[in-house]
Amino acid sequence: MAQVELTVNGVARHLEPDDGETLLQTLRERLGLVAAKVGCSQGYCGACTVLLEGSPALACMLQTAKLGGRRIVTLEGLPDKQRQLLARAFVQEGAVQCGYCTPGLVMRTHWLVDKGRTSDRDAVVKALGSHMCRCTGYLRVLDAISTAGEAAATGGFTTAEPRRVPRFAAPRHQGCRSSKGVGTSQPRYRGEQLALGEKPFIGDLRCEGMLHGAVVLAAHPRARVLGIDAAPALAMSGVARVLTAADVPGQRLLGTVVRDWPAFVAVGELTRCVGDVLALVVADTQHRAYAAAAAVQVDYEVLEPVTSPEQALAAGAPELHASGNILETCAFQRGDVDAALATSAHTVKARFQTQRIEHAFMEPEACLARPQGKGLKVYSQGQGVHEDQAQIAALLNLPVQAVDVELVSTGGGFGGKEDLAVQGQTALAAYLLQRPVRTVLTREQSILLHPKRHPLTLDYEAGCDTQGRLTAVRARIVGDTGAYASVGAQVLERAAGHSCGPYRVPNVEVEATTVYTNNPPSGAMRGFGANQAAFAIEGVLDMLAERVGLDRYDIRERNLLRPGDRFATGQIMTASCAALPTLEAVRDAFRQARVAGIACGIKNTGIGNGMNDTGRVAIRVRPDGTLLVLTGYTEMGQGLHTILRQVVAQETGLDPSCMEVMTRSEPEVECGMTTASRATALTTMAGQRAAVKLAEALRSSSLTALAGREFLGEYVCDVTVKPGTPTDNPVTHMTFGYAAQVVILDDQGRIAKVVAAHDVGRAINPVQCAQQIEGAIHMGIGYALTEDLPCEGGRPLSTRMRDLGILPAAAMPEVEVILLEVPDPVGGYGAKGVGEIGLVPTAGAVASALWAYDGVRRTTLPMRDAPAARSVRT
Repeated sequence: MAQVELTVNGVARHLEPDDGETLLQTLRERLGLVAAKVGCSQGYCGACTVLLEGSPALACMLQTAKLGGRRIVTLEGLPDKQRQLLARAFVQEGAVQCGYCTPGLVMRTHWLVDKGRTSDRDAVVKALGSHMCRCTGYLRVLDAISTAGEAAATGGFTTAEPRRVPRFAAPRHQGCRSSKGVGTSQPRYRGEQLALGEKPFIGDLRCEGMLHGAVVLAAHPRARVLGIDAAPALAMSGVARVLTAADVPGQRLLGTVVRDWPAFVAVGELTRCVGDVLALVVADTQHRAYAAAAAVQVDYEVLEPVTSPEQALAAGAPELHASGNILETCAFQRGDVDAALATSAHTVKARFQTQRIEHAFMEPEACLARPQGKGLKVYSQGQGVHEDQAQIAALLNLPVQAVDVELVSTGGGFGGKEDLAVQGQTALAAYLLQRPVRTVLTREQSILLHPKRHPLTLDYEAGCDTQGRLTAVRARIVGDTGAYASVGAQVLERAAGHSCGPYRVPNVEVEATTVYTNNPPSGAMRGFGANQAAFAIEGVLDMLAERVGLDRYDIRERNLLRPGDRFATGQIMTASCAALPTLEAVRDAFRQARVAGIACGIKNTGIGNGMNDTGRVAIRVRPDGTLLVLTGYTEMGQGLHTILRQVVAQETGLDPSCMEVMTRSEPEVECGMTTASRATALTTMAGQRAAVKLAEALRSSSLTALAGREFLGEYVCDVTVKPGTPTDNPVTHMTFGYAAQVVILDDQGRIAKVVAAHDVGRAINPVQCAQQIEGAIHMGIGYALTEDLPCEGGRPLSTRMRDLGILPAAAMPEVEVILLEVPDPVGGYGAKGVGEIGLVPTAGAVASALWAYDGVRRTTLPMRDAPAARSVRT
């Protein structure tokens, strides 16, 4: 073990790093400097940016042993005044969402400010080429860098307002009883802490006596495990134990909906994908745990994998699950499609194909568990603390109450953290060893393990009359759900329900089949099937417009749902249906552009489809007169905790500074997964009810007199039914959000601007609404043009972030956000979900714009052959 001396933040450090130890590992694990984050460890994402001899460097790519005599500065080492200036600039401009990538961006910004380069937009964009942000879409990051440079040059901030403010298409709703309440753009809760890397993520947490876990994943997508030899790992220095299926005292099968996903694949069983966990190695350092995991030897009988739905559905195909290779088929119809198509003036048939997509959240999956009484305390970054609690308790054969799950900052989710990742295995290790254990996946493991966006094949047949009014839609949809159920059946249900988009279709026939394969699992991802269906129906509308000789705007205007019309499933739209107003808001942008595409979108708020949607909030008054506000929903960058403070301020008049918000698995706030764009709508309703009770108590008491009191709010929507339910008004969802987007191309066919009009019901925090839409559009453009996770033989062709096709800052166009407020009383203050719909129409609008540019009709994603895609360097 070599000795090395280097200077970190002005302090000489004498170190003995392990062989191959990176500077990032040294800073975080030895020195406790955690502002530099572990994002990819592949030299791509920039989350680990530090200064090496005064210049930005990626700490994950530097070996500590080779840095003798060098000077390192981390974000912790910058002067306090500079740190506060940088943090304020990022929070003010709305450039902080989940916050995981932000410290790296702040370090880059410090260097740009120091060099006087913040006013050169091209230079700034080039500098961001070494950084990845999955939440913001970069536009507000660029604004923050400009603002930081100006503040540094002038000695202070000239305004407290962000540069980028969404405009409203109509006068706003009134009734804000607090200057920091509902409808105001309050700064993100703990935003400055996130910007400076001071708010910890799980990988930043430490416990006395903590051990480290590392998973052993399957080497083959379909193989019988003949033996697992842990002896080589156990012989290595620092290794405490190697856990396998034989160590599980309870139910080994996990799953959000269907329990079909083993926490460990046992000897004698078949693997179903290369993300299957075979063992967990526990050691005294993370570096040693990873090394020991690589030493575990597994003997396999390798079998031929099933790698496509067609292969899985073929006669004689191996059964991947005891129930067969079809997870579920969702089918429904209204009217007589055959007759309607036979009498339609125009008909089209087309096949649309969408690809597998990796979430690429910046924070790899992680968990910390420690013994607590007769049970466990589990720190999770998942999207459902109560679901984590229930599954971990079953795995360990413990009462649910013995497992206490607390959400730690989640560095992005987008649906990919709904399923348990390493929470179960880590909890098992902590329980058996009676020691704290922390497990952090590598980026490569993360890509292999968690579910992806479903690749779908969508066969459409549709007709219209001579005026372009839709007469019928028939859709056959097949989805590759990969090795395990996850929420695959629900994704295909959602695609089926949204198969006609926000359009009025009198005759509908839909069948959606969810198929098991040996590919990586597919599950929840932003859009949840609605965006795949939107790409298809928007393409169909453009084809029919060409047949009829109609303008692409006009055919949408004629067919959009109005209040009283029926959604594809037959649900009758209420007065909150705002499809037409969103289209009208982008009319001028479309008409005035030389080359543009247009598309509309609809996205459910709430899971619905026969499942309850529940919101619960508890407000506890502490002895010091402050409030603890509890929810069961996850804060993962969408701003839920900020919004909850605004709700309490709105109803009580109290300043948000006296409120702490947390997500915990307490029974009073049990509410299920953070999914389906429902957290804001449900939590604001429940939070309002709890806050009204507190406000009533405050009329006769002070806060300190109310110490120890708890005020509960609950809201349950239990009126929905599954698609195809025979009833006059089959309410499949509590409400919907609506959108229309225009994509404008330049003379080279590149995307120059996106104009996005979105009905959000009520903008609880307008800037946070715009943040969500801008970030979703960034993801939507990548989905349309470049993003892909191709697999061959059941394996991803690459597990490197740079190969995922994610849009860099240089390729992000200008985005104009237009907000509409058409409230629905089922959401708090009329709010609807906005987290997903931002990308629902985007791919369709991009395809429409490309057709206007070169006349090529594109029906397969990603559209890599397009000029707009060829110009992107990912």
